[in-house]
Amino acid sequence: MTLTAPLDGRHLRRETNRDAVIEALVELFAEGVFQPAASDIAERAGISVRSLFRYFDDVDDLSRAAIEHALAKARLVEAPDLDPAAPTTTKIDRLVDSRVNRYEAIAPAARAARICAHRNPVVAAQLQQQRAHLRNELRRLFASELARTNNDTTLPAIDALCSFETYDLMRNGQNLSKTRTAAALTSALHALLQTP
Repeated sequence: MTLTAPLDGRHLRRETNRDAVIEALVELFAEGVFQPAASDIAERAGISVRSLFRYFDDVDDLSRAAIEHALAKARLVEAPDLDPAAPTTTKIDRLVDSRVNRYEAIAPAARAARICAHRNPVVAAQLQQQRAHLRNELRRLFASELARTNNDTTLPAIDALCSFETYDLMRNGQNLSKTRTAAALTSALHALLQTP
């Protein structure tokens, strides 16, 4: 019975250190450092570089874990239940509000994911899965409007418009405020969905 206490303590310390490493990398992402050196991550976490690789196979494995961790936190900001039977204006307003809040929450991890996806098949697959989920959300929410437009390019257009990449371009490439970005998205969705 006394033999299990040290093992539990070691397990707890291992988990604590592993979490500290993930949090360190998430903090670096938030500061705009998307490909930090292992020494920078270890220093931020308060451990040695050698210890860093006790918890992760390599930097790609650590990046994947940090991205998953940050995105899991952001799932709390997932889209609310959106009623496809609601008026189009209501659906657009609620969708834009939901996407803006979600993208604000995931921005650093989302940027990091896009940077490392080309070399990390797990992250690339997660991105594809998330994009498909968001596209299906639009397809379900705006089914009646899409049927009314009778145009097979409308869904791809609103999918691109409502993507993280477009949001990030507006916020950072065009230096729009969160409010102006939301207004631009709302206006464009009204035009694409041909609302009065």
